[in-house]
Amino acid sequence: MYLTVLGCWAPYPQPSGACSGYLLQEDGRSLLIDTGNGVLSRLLQHMEVKDLDAVILSHLHPDHLMDIYSLRHAAEAANREGRMNRRIPIYLPYGPAEDFNRIMGFNKAFELQLIDELPAPKGVTVAGFQVTFVPSKHNLPAYSIAVTGSKRFVFSGDTAYNEELIKLAGGADLFLCEASGLDKDAEYLKDNHLTARQAGELARAAGVKRLMITHFYPEYALSQLQAQAEQGFGQRVELAREGATVTL
Repeated sequence: MYLTVLGCWAPYPQPSGACSGYLLQEDGRSLLIDTGNGVLSRLLQHMEVKDLDAVILSHLHPDHLMDIYSLRHAAEAANREGRMNRRIPIYLPYGPAEDFNRIMGFNKAFELQLIDELPAPKGVTVAGFQVTFVPSKHNLPAYSIAVTGSKRFVFSGDTAYNEELIKLAGGADLFLCEASGLDKDAEYLKDNHLTARQAGELARAAGVKRLMITHFYPEYALSQLQAQAEQGFGQRVELAREGATVTL
């Protein structure tokens, strides 16, 4: 099971960078989680759109969403030109209404499934992986995501500290967790995001095997975020690096 980091910045990228986007692959299956600014061009360095099995959008903020519009055109063109003969399954939460309603109209490119309508517990097979969704604590509908293949991968999405996420991440082989700020940002972030230290503390509480932090504010030195995450986790923390592929 492999994870490729396509983008890791928020709420806007560094020069030549990309926002949230992560590609999971195993046994020829490919699952894309989030399509932030710049992600599609990074995806195309690794595969063709016709070979993408499914997409999950953790929530509909621009830094996790914007390249869904480009992906729509790529998928429609591939079908129109005979390079592809199917719609790509996309799992997404509801809201905000403007973006949600626009995406729901892209039914020539996508087979759309509302996560909110999945029966509880919200588990489903996506691209051959077993996927579980847990609501996160954010300022619009959003989900944390567990993906199980030969290994278990958990993505926090955007969330404040959340006991349900600790349960979801329990024993994960790789926990990819947002680290949106430093200790000094805790008050500003408290209702919607995790600081790097909180990401480490949450990972320690969940007993994860590996912690990789992401969702970096582009004006911060990553070494500072890494140091505070390691203080919270009590052991080594990996940084999401654009273009890097890691083995779970």
